[in-house]
Amino acid sequence: MFTGIVEELGEIVGLDDLGDAARLTVRGPEVTSDAANGDSIAVNGVCLTVTSSAAGTFTADVMRETLTRSSLSALAPGSPVNLERSVRLADRLGGHLVQGHVDGVGEVVSRSPGGHWDVVRITLPPGLDRYVVEKGSIAVDGISLTVTAVTGDWFEVSLIPETLKRTTLGRKQPGETVNLEVDVIAKYVEKLTTGTVTR
Repeated sequence: MFTGIVEELGEIVGLDDLGDAARLTVRGPEVTSDAANGDSIAVNGVCLTVTSSAAGTFTADVMRETLTRSSLSALAPGSPVNLERSVRLADRLGGHLVQGHVDGVGEVVSRSPGGHWDVVRITLPPGLDRYVVEKGSIAVDGISLTVTAVTGDWFEVSLIPETLKRTTLGRKQPGETVNLEVDVIAKYVEKLTTGTVTR
């Protein structure tokens, strides 16, 4: 479980194609400072398991299912990535409950710079719009954000300078993809009221 508060902007330093999987090596001195094998670290919002760590980097295996359902397949050595260690029960919940389970991949449609923030519009994959509400929470590449506008096929978020500086969303341009995770509470409410969660 994560909070969507990015701890560090890391970098992909290695990517090995294993056929039906991939092995990522990620530079992140802060998140690896106390990392042990088996720990969970979110990479662009995808929960990955540390298989080894050394000299400020960690390695994680990514199965084909994850590569298919997320934007991790678009990464290459040199790609910046948002990193967050899993939350401890004693930690503050600065964002919202984020599982690290990607619900879909969106595309940056536009970004409009303002005096003190950028407004970024992102496409919503079919079926996810019912879980996204104005002023609600959504995780974009693992970043806990507040939805400022939403329609059936896109939503907008406003990014403060700190978010622009410390995360990949400061660099993402129209046409680039992002991982989306909707608020898990919305999915539980749907299941409790209808008996199913439609995907």
